[in-house]
Amino acid sequence: MARVGLTAERLTRAGAELADEVGFDKVTVSALARRFGVKDASLYSHVKNSQDLKTRIALLALEELADRVSAAVAGRAGRDALTAFADAYRDYAREHPGRYTAARLRLDPETARASAAVRHSQMTRAILRGYDFVEPDETDAVRLLGSTFHGYVTLETGGSFAHTPRDTQDTWAAILDALDALLRNWPKSPTGG
Repeated sequence: MARVGLTAERLTRAGAELADEVGFDKVTVSALARRFGVKDASLYSHVKNSQDLKTRIALLALEELADRVSAAVAGRAGRDALTAFADAYRDYAREHPGRYTAARLRLDPETARASAAVRHSQMTRAILRGYDFVEPDETDAVRLLGSTFHGYVTLETGGSFAHTPRDTQDTWAAILDALDALLRNWPKSPTGG
């Protein structure tokens, strides 16, 4: 009996949903086959193995996140763009925890260059234009934003702030205010060296 409707895209989307439900680390071809009520072998004509499936989920997550951030920052600059970018990033991570984890998957260089990861870097650099950055400061600021957003989201979604009285949204707003102030007053690297 033919398994109508099984495609690599459908399996990737189902794998992404599974990642959000049970965690990205628990996504396997076997787990996905159980979800569809088929044997593992039925999926191997669409995905090579569990690593291939995870890479596909990571690429989907990167694309979804890039689309969300792009829509959020469109037409904005400076502090407004920074906030829109950060909020879209945080919201995606909270809504899709498994996919967010997938987006952090280390990709081989060729796959990474062809993925939406490039768009993430371009969008971050675009919001920094409102702050008048030049290299190497721009790269340092991109890394600061990425590590701050990822660090906060990882701690928040992991429950690290659950036992503190301060609301996480208030802390998030304070962090964005501090980042904006830092970006406006960035210590410039010496030129010519």
